[in-house]
Order: sequence, then C-alpha cells, then structure tokens
Amino acid sequence: MEGLLKKLSEAYGPSGREEEVRSIIQGYLQDKADEVLTDALGNLIAIRRGSGKKIMVAAHMDEVGLIVTHVDEKGFLRFAPVGGVSPHSLVGKGVAFQNGVTATAGVEKAEDLKRLEFKKMYLDIGAKDEKEALSHVNIGDMAVYRSSMTTALGKYSGKAMDDRVGCAMLIKALENLQTENEIYFVFTVQEELGLRGARTAAYRLNPDIGLAVDVTRVGDTPEAATMAVALGKGPAVKIKDSSIICHPFVKDRMIQVAEESQIPYQREVLERGGTDAGTIHISREGVPAGVLSIPCRYIHTAAEMVDQSDVEYGVQLLKALLKDPWEKQN
Repeated sequence: MEGLLKKLSEAYGPSGREEEVRSIIQGYLQDKADEVLTDALGNLIAIRRGSGKKIMVAAHMDEVGLIVTHVDEKGFLRFAPVGGVSPHSLVGKGVAFQNGVTATAGVEKAEDLKRLEFKKMYLDIGAKDEKEALSHVNIGDMAVYRSSMTTALGKYSGKAMDDRVGCAMLIKALENLQTENEIYFVFTVQEELGLRGARTAAYRLNPDIGLAVDVTRVGDTPEAATMAVALGKGPAVKIKDSSIICHPFVKDRMIQVAEESQIPYQREVLERGGTDAGTIHISREGVPAGVLSIPCRYIHTAAEMVDQSDVEYGVQLLKALLKDPWEKQN
C-alpha cells in the first residue's frame, strides 16, 4: 500500500486535470478487471462482471489546487482557489504546476492575518517581470501543493490523501476479489468542484447500491471541533454529511458486515462537507448509498495525515462489503 499511495499522492491532479493520476491507476488495473474504460468527462471505470447486485464504488482522483488569474508587471501571479483551499494553509507554502514550474505562496502586508483573503496573496515563481513569468506560466494554469508523502509512527502524511487514499483502497480491493456481484470501480473527476464526475458516472451505470470511499474530518487534535472520529480507531461508517443522509439499509449493512468480520469501525456524522455519494444517491430514480470514510487530519493542506491501520482495515471492510450478497431490503 505504501508505494502505491506515495505514487498517487505525489501525482499532479487538480480538479479537471486528472490525466496523470488516471494514467497511474490504469497501470495498476491491468488484468484485474473484465473491462476498463474512460468516459467523456474523464472518469475511469473498471468493471468486474457478475450476476448479483450492481454496486458502484467511487473514489475521486482530483485534489484541490490554485488557478492563475493574472500576472502583474513584476511577474507575480494572482490566483483563485480550485476547491476548498484556505488562504491560511498557503502562506509560505510551495506549489507546483503541471510543467514542473514551482512557486511560493506569498502575502501582501496585511493588518489582520486572521482576515486573510486570496486577493491579498500571490505566487512567486522567481520571474523578473511579466514577460518572463508568462514564458513559463499562463492564465488558467493550475498548481497543487508541492509535497512528498512520508511514513512515520504508523501514519501516512502528504498532499492529496483526499482522496488518493480512496483510489488506492479501490485498487487493493480489486486484487483477488471474490464476489458474485457486478462491481463498478469508479475513479471520479471533479469531486472537489461539486461531485461532478460521480453524477455522470452514476447516471450511466445505474447501480443498485452506491458506495463512496473518501476521507473525513476528525475530532482528535487539540481544541478540534467536537466529533466522534479519531485516527487509529478504524474506518468510519458515515451516517450523515452536508450532501447525504446515508440510506439506513446501506449504513446498517456496513455496520453488520464490519461487526461480523471483526473489523474495528467508527460512526461518523460530518456537519460540513460531502462525498461522491451525495450525487450518486439522487441519480435517476435514486440509489441507496453509503460512505466508507478514512479519518484524516489537516484536510486540504500539504500534509494531510491518515493512519495505516485505518486504511488496512478499510480495505478489508470494502472487500467484505463487495462480496456481501446485499439481499433485498425490507
């Protein structure tokens, strides 16, 4: 898992530019699925044929980033966020563009940093003027955090754990999977901009059951918001977030399978945020859906942190759920 996750984490893939991540995943899917395809929006879909329930399991390939909106006469780049980026998480941080150009996020003199806004920030690529800057970076180019994944004390830390950890889990779940169900492993695009890829994929596949695999916030750091999720206590079964109230049949089945398989798990209520399940469950006439969450600290920063055991147990639970016959609900 470590090598796979490191490769995925360090890949460039802001929303709408997931090509590099998709290419890496395609390399791992060889001979593991009955069919692999890419749809018009860029979702990567790996299909394991079967005669049972049609289950769509989704993890998003994209990460948050920045997009260049203006280059001034001195060569400094103004930018806007792509997805949920906090300006405070950017100050002094390094970012990288797809072509390898790197930059540092700077801030103008501000009287109150607590009220920092993107309009007071810029990216510095070291250019001497506008002409030199535009020879390397243009309007509309996107950058992501520049960060290498590290492993220490049983934790993985790096950029884009949200949601490359979910992508890695889908790849691992596909290996030696024994099931009679028909499984659609969907690596989605543009989740960070409004769950866009999952919407079109769910419409196309029309599954019986939907599962999203994503990260969730935690309440185990100093003075964190009160939340009953912590690193190292197992993957979480989502009950509600801003985008979905998980279907009771799916939520209860996830808990039942975890307990029968003796897999530690947590119950999650996320007050703010959402996942691909938010759009899967309202596709067509509706799809019973749930979410398998991996607890994560420092979401949408350059050093998102997850626990190795949570990820390993998450793969076990995902495999058990995909093998489950999912008998008809009452």
